[in-house]
Amino acid sequence: MTVLFQDREQAGHELAIELAKVLKKNQISLSNTVNGVIVLAIPRGGIILGDIIANHLKCNLDVIISRKIRAEFNEEFAMGAMMPDGSYFLNDGITRLFNISQAYLNKEIDFQKKEIRRRLIEFRGDISYHDKFEGKVIVLVDDGIATGSTIIASAEWVKNNCHCKQLVVAVPVAPARDETVKKLANIADNVVILHMEEAFSAVGQFYRDFDQVSDETVKKIMMKYH
Repeated sequence: MTVLFQDREQAGHELAIELAKVLKKNQISLSNTVNGVIVLAIPRGGIILGDIIANHLKCNLDVIISRKIRAEFNEEFAMGAMMPDGSYFLNDGITRLFNISQAYLNKEIDFQKKEIRRRLIEFRGDISYHDKFEGKVIVLVDDGIATGSTIIASAEWVKNNCHCKQLVVAVPVAPARDETVKKLANIADNVVILHMEEAFSAVGQFYRDFDQVSDETVKKIMMKYH
């Protein structure tokens, strides 16, 4: 097993250094990023990296709540994803292949919609982003890419709804030769990945310490920015 990072903190510091280089190369000034750049983290794991990156870039941090729509036969298997405004997408091929009932889909979609609302209020105190991202450079961060459904949905939502100046997707690790990275490259203006790995089964395999991040930790970090 290849361990690339001691923990999310190390990954965040390494990603922050690389991001600073990319932003500078794209002529995005780091002297006054507080109003021009926003780090948008995918909780819970992404919030640890997002906090470090926002501190390094001296900019604001926010969270985007995207929830996977779980398969009836396996809750870890994503059939699609739901976004903060209640919009969602489904992989129709998967729902047809496994003959997923409409009744189950309706129940799961309703559950995830309520869960997103709960987390938005708990983490941000507000379910609306208003025009917060308009004209800004958005750096979308997570602790790694596995299936990619959540980060693709998040990137598409930001690009299509937030009127941002640029979208940069940044993760420490992702599978090599994976369609997800190609899709992200078509959505985002820049994709920053520190390591592309061939032998990939889960994001956690590349971290020595990959403990679950609690809701309390997310709230504590977000209190510094709101």
